[in-house]
Amino acid sequence: MSPGHLLEIDAPLRECFSAALSDMDGVLFRGNTPVEQAADAVAAAREYGLEFVFVTNNASRPPDLAAAKLGSMRIPAKSGDVVTAAEAGVKLMAEDMEPGARVLVVGGNGLTGAVTGAGFELVAAASELPQAVIQGWSPALTWRDLEEACYAIEAGAAYYATNLDRNIPTESGLAPGNGAMVQAVVLTTGVRPKASGKPDPLIFRLAASRRGAGNPLVIGDRLDTDMAGAKNAGYVGLLVLTGVTSAADVLTAAPHERPQLIARDLTALARPHAAPVQREGRWICGEAVAWVDGNRLAVNDGPAGEELDPALDGPSNEVVRAAAAAVWEAMDRGVIFDPASIPNSFR
Repeated sequence: MSPGHLLEIDAPLRECFSAALSDMDGVLFRGNTPVEQAADAVAAAREYGLEFVFVTNNASRPPDLAAAKLGSMRIPAKSGDVVTAAEAGVKLMAEDMEPGARVLVVGGNGLTGAVTGAGFELVAAASELPQAVIQGWSPALTWRDLEEACYAIEAGAAYYATNLDRNIPTESGLAPGNGAMVQAVVLTTGVRPKASGKPDPLIFRLAASRRGAGNPLVIGDRLDTDMAGAKNAGYVGLLVLTGVTSAADVLTAAPHERPQLIARDLTALARPHAAPVQREGRWICGEAVAWVDGNRLAVNDGPAGEELDPALDGPSNEVVRAAAAAVWEAMDRGVIFDPASIPNSFR
């Protein structure tokens, strides 16, 4: 690994890992819109023998419906190819609760099915004295659902959440995620849930076990869930810039969220991953050069803010990697980096 914490991989990524544990929202699609080139990149990687498990913090759909949505995006999948936060959340709850325990579900059919499939008894209201409340994202969630959850938790029910994502990417932008709804319950009751979804390593290990993968590649679009979760599980993480995280966000990432691989999109699976090297205080990746001058970023031998390549929709892979290495190294030395110096093309 280079001093900038990015990995140098000399062969195409699809040839170097035992399986790919891929996020869905923001990597393969945004809402109901496919991410450009994602289906073709997955198909090409599969032809080279890379097996995929699709890992999602979205607990609203059962695995069969999640697989059907992938199929509608030209990515064939079976229910066994999908691991949801609902499955991981119920597994976490089962560590504390005996089979047959009464559970109030705040979420969609995917979570309800996982709860009943694990042998728990569903209840519909706090008045039925549930022993646990488990909450997952659902577009049909109402104030009444949150009200019943609060009453049950105030009465002593244990509280679980499938994930704590603040937002989810859609074709129109960012929408509230499960974490935003969980905060309403937390602020009301003062009780924080046990959470199982990304970045908790449990969901990644469940996914890896589906393929017996000892060397999986985690693919995601978020620093706080996908990349932090990959590190928590001890796996290599590839961040793609097709969803929530921008190139600018990468530069100021906290150390525990920094990806080991960075690319604009999934076409990177067909290529090696060039990592930056440091020479005379500057970081070089391919033809890209970046450094921190004082507390400001400079790139490609030009001033920060320069549009690096107008032909690209955003900066190239090499520019992002060089800039990330330069900023991370400076921040780790204690430099108070000025994020206003990040080029406009990174945002």
